[in-house]
Amino acid sequence: MKISIDKKKCIGCGACCACCPEVFEMKNGKANAKTKESNAPCVKAAAEGCPVNAISLK
Repeated sequence: MKISIDKKKCIGCGACCACCPEVFEMKNGKANAKTKESNAPCVKAAAEGCPVNAISLK
């Protein structure tokens, strides 16, 4: 799956990092994907858990 994060929507809560630390990290107070694509099972859960829907998967 391709991972896209809308930095304008991201509130920096860190929920994605807590859910899927192998793929997501915090940089400058915003979520950042360590890779542009991942099939890790936790990626979908991280996207669904984002309170502002800043993570898109394709």
